[in-house]
Amino acid sequence: MLETPKNILIITYYWPPAGGPGVQRWLKFVKYLPEFGWNPTVFIPENPSYPIEDYTLNEEVNPELDIIRTRIWEPYQLAEIFGKDNKKFKAGQFDVGHHQNWKSRLSIWVRGNFFIPDARVFWVKPSVQYLRKYLKEHQVDALVTTGPPHSLHLIGLQLKQEFPTLKWIADFRDPWTEISYYQHLKLTKRADRKHRDLEQQVFENADITLATSYTDAENFSRKGARAVCITNGYDQLSEPEPHTVHQKSEQFTLTYTGVLEQLRNPRVLWNVLNEIIAENTDFAAHFQLKFVGRTDDKIMEHIQQSALKKSVIEMGYLPHAEANAEMKKADMLLITNFPHVQSKGIIPGKIFEYLASGKTVISFGPAGSDVHRILEETGAGQHFTYDEHHRVKQFILDYFFRWKSGEKMLSPRNIERFSRRNLTQQLVELL
Repeated sequence: MLETPKNILIITYYWPPAGGPGVQRWLKFVKYLPEFGWNPTVFIPENPSYPIEDYTLNEEVNPELDIIRTRIWEPYQLAEIFGKDNKKFKAGQFDVGHHQNWKSRLSIWVRGNFFIPDARVFWVKPSVQYLRKYLKEHQVDALVTTGPPHSLHLIGLQLKQEFPTLKWIADFRDPWTEISYYQHLKLTKRADRKHRDLEQQVFENADITLATSYTDAENFSRKGARAVCITNGYDQLSEPEPHTVHQKSEQFTLTYTGVLEQLRNPRVLWNVLNEIIAENTDFAAHFQLKFVGRTDDKIMEHIQQSALKKSVIEMGYLPHAEANAEMKKADMLLITNFPHVQSKGIIPGKIFEYLASGKTVISFGPAGSDVHRILEETGAGQHFTYDEHHRVKQFILDYFFRWKSGEKMLSPRNIERFSRRNLTQQLVELL
């Protein structure tokens, strides 16, 4: 006799046609949950303000999926009066250091001190009102809130207080107060205390706090959360065949996919590449630097003022499937992280699709990071800190010479545990 499927309600801001990494995690969980006896319902805003849109992702949504939509009011229209750069805020980005003008500084201050925890906080009250009635009328076995935006966890917090037997999973795709840009929000002492108090309430009341990295799970646990790590992953269909043979391309191509903002700008890499181009005419003739996604204007201006400008191809944002195709065309894939030690637990979601592409990864971030651990365990590439100029140069040159000789390359190993289906099975076992 088959067990009756259990019902799980997922509250998320990012859902197709949202593009970028924020949508992928629960889009994929929802895809595989029915295989394991869980019936998902998704609660999303009816009129969201997405920084990136990818309508091809609509094709991955089961037409029979139950989706609840309610209206949201967001103040970003007001913020954008201060300038087009403030549109970055919707994606968690902003200018830093000498790139900030008075409009940016004012907007950052308003964002951090008035919209706590974020500008989607105005969706909390109407969502609680709607879902309070929904939970009384429908059998729901588990509730998920996923952030950022972390205001969605406040919906879960209030519902948990009203329905104490409901199992609540607070999913943190990124940390709240431990995220690197938190220190740049120009918070008052009162605002900082409020952020931390709300975060603590979520940790203490959620039945399970999900982290996407090993370090984040440890940090959340130290704050009193019942934390478990389930990383992001890659979809089964994109898994490479074992022992893939390297096919030499016409150009030695280093590709970056996704959003690249100022706080994760790998200046050491641009310096190394400019140095190699100046010293090695063969490398200069064959090298290609490709950006697939949204790159900060200030970063691109710096690159365009150097010898690298002749090697750069800007492709802009591409639909997810096309971005994956560009990964497979590359010879080396770039991943970057914030340089500070408190960011060592951040695992950018793209790394798992990088692994699935079978290509070598060059990574930048703090020493001892979770990304470093994954690259070592899978043999997929090399991790560097932002001050290792000589080692970075040697690595790129060595790999270029191997590319020139057409040397056979092996695929990363032991990556099956990062398939979306296997990760969903972990989630179900946890539930």
